[in-house]
Amino acid sequence: MRALRIGLVILVVLAGLFVAADRIAVSLAEDEVAKKLKSGLDVPSSGNASVSIEGFPFLTQVASENLDKVTADLDGITAKAGGRQVRLSEITMEAGDVALSDNYSSAVADRATGTVHISYADLSKAADEGVRIDYGGKSKSGKGQVKVTASVLMPLLDRPIERSVYSTVSVTGGDTVRLHADKVPGSKIPGIESAIRKKIDFDRRIDKLPDGLKLEKVEATKTGVDLSMKGTHVRMTG
Repeated sequence: MRALRIGLVILVVLAGLFVAADRIAVSLAEDEVAKKLKSGLDVPSSGNASVSIEGFPFLTQVASENLDKVTADLDGITAKAGGRQVRLSEITMEAGDVALSDNYSSAVADRATGTVHISYADLSKAADEGVRIDYGGKSKSGKGQVKVTASVLMPLLDRPIERSVYSTVSVTGGDTVRLHADKVPGSKIPGIESAIRKKIDFDRRIDKLPDGLKLEKVEATKTGVDLSMKGTHVRMTG
């Protein structure tokens, strides 16, 4: 009985050491993946990247070179949109069945989902000069919309005019945000609608999305627009 008790104590101690080693290993791996994500997506030093690797034990996942689930949160990324820079306030990703290769320097997810948040201030900076974008409340159908205000110089009037319109925001092509005004006030006056639409209707292609992730839909909220993305064979690092 004494030998049995000693054996059980040893097993408990070894199990505790294994769990501790496993948790230390996963913590180091999370930090390393976060560094690679920051480097690959050009996250500035002022930005943040945090990674969580789920599933236990972690060491057996590493041995099989396949991670069950990886989640990542990043902020402060600056992307290019239509030749202009736009700050992506927040990016979240959730990846499943992540295959490791090249001595663990490359990680490709079998499937992944995520969201991108862009504030109205940052979206305005990606628009043309003299254009401001704000939250426009709910449309009659209950869908969030944006309010676009633009100042346009009208040669016939010899002065600029300012118009605010409510626009539908959508995604197209898997990487592009599109704004389109449902109606332009004063459109019966010759030349006004076309001049204003040149300012307020626009597409902005967003780079910096991880390879394999595509924009699927967008929702206008009180603080900005939330873009949902989804993809397969998504390259996270390497």
